[in-house]
Amino acid sequence: MKFCSECAHPVSLQIPPDDTRPRFVCSNCGTIHYQNPKMVVGSIPVWEHEGETRILLCKRAIEPRLGYWTLPAGFMENNETTEDAARRETEEEAGAKITLHGLFSMINVPHVHQVHLFYRATLLDLDYAAGIESLEVEMFTEAEIPWEDIAFPTVAYTLKAFFSDLKLVQKNDAKFALHTEDIYKPMRSN
Repeated sequence: MKFCSECAHPVSLQIPPDDTRPRFVCSNCGTIHYQNPKMVVGSIPVWEHEGETRILLCKRAIEPRLGYWTLPAGFMENNETTEDAARRETEEEAGAKITLHGLFSMINVPHVHQVHLFYRATLLDLDYAAGIESLEVEMFTEAEIPWEDIAFPTVAYTLKAFFSDLKLVQKNDAKFALHTEDIYKPMRSN
């Protein structure tokens, strides 16, 4: 940050009084500019048919990770809830209508200043299509998922945890849990 968004004067990085972290501060108007992590929110769209579970994935049409597979997700907008964001992103990226269930995974990604949230979801129908940010959209069983081509570690973690929980749920041994993880450094998802 170089200039104040309040008065357009230059800002400097300093620790404000009664704070412990460096912030961009405007010496002209005194505004402290806080920069906080961004929320990435999405869903795990599931279709159950004749005892088979399929997950809807999107092949990315944009960077980063153009051409790799991901769950429908994106940055949360102002004036929406995390659930609103999950529904919107699923519709924008996959053209899919869903019913949301519980929050399934929360993954901190400090090196890119993000928190990723994924909700379990049920597809309402099979009327889906690639949105502007997706090259294609496809349903996968666990065995069919292109694990080597998953876009992000957060998505790989969420999918693995989902299928692990699903096996227990199908045996009536457990319910879906909330999974948390911290990913501190960039790494490949495969």
